Amino acid sequence: MKKYLVVGNPIEHSLSPKLHNYWFKNNGIDAIYEKKKINEDELESLIRDIKEKKIHGINVTVPFKKAIIPYVDELSFESEKTQSVNTVYLDNNKTIGHNTDIYGFELGIKNLKIDLSKKKILILGAGGVVPSIIFALNKMKVSEILISNRTQDKAENLKDLFKDLKIVNWGVIPEFDIIINATSLGLKKDDEINLDFSRVGSNKFFYDVIYNPGETKFLKIGKKLGNKTENGKLMFISQALEAFNIWHGIKPQINNEVIELLD
Repeated sequence: MKKYLVVGNPIEHSLSPKLHNYWFKNNGIDAIYEKKKINEDELESLIRDIKEKKIHGINVTVPFKKAIIPYVDELSFESEKTQSVNTVYLDNNKTIGHNTDIYGFELGIKNLKIDLSKKKILILGAGGVVPSIIFALNKMKVSEILISNRTQDKAENLKDLFKDLKIVNWGVIPEFDIIINATSLGLKKDDEINLDFSRVGSNKFFYDVIYNPGETKFLKIGKKLGNKTENGKLMFISQALEAFNIWHGIKPQINNEVIELLD
């Protein structure tokens, strides 16, 4: 039986095992997928386990998407450009770090039938999945991307990868068409985002990359103000689908049964 893992810290909220094990069963694959909370000093031995085929692939989540890079043999084009890895696999005895978050975000947005071209985007947060979202937004030809992060240095560091970013002080809410919460604020019930959205008006799009819980306080605020809202469930399923395809050469269907599985 092959073994796959998702690693991160925290990891309790991850629904990756539920999804991948469902797809294993549906496709007759003799494998198991588990979640594991790790510390950064365990990344090297984890990659060694992939080389020795004790583990056949891993997904990487917060806060290790960049930290894992020194331990893999090669980066895909997408991981090189975003300096972010969320999927690791073995190819010709080399460990490859790849980024399926870009595909996940793109496909998730396409499935919502939302056209992002020429739209002004405000992103809250600067870690984890943010480089992948920026990369995808640029592919979708948005007009402008603004970033706001509690630690401004982290936002400034993203300009090394993406020159056209505009940095906004945390707490300032500029004009936007679409706002994306890419912070971890919302994973816990008592999390408060502590930003004043009262003047943004309606007919905007509030998007939260968090998918568990299904409706964060950020999304509740957006909805209350008369805006369209969406969580990151489709993005999560789509990035998982791409990882599954890399490991097994199979693209599972995204249907209602899969979506309801994660409710």
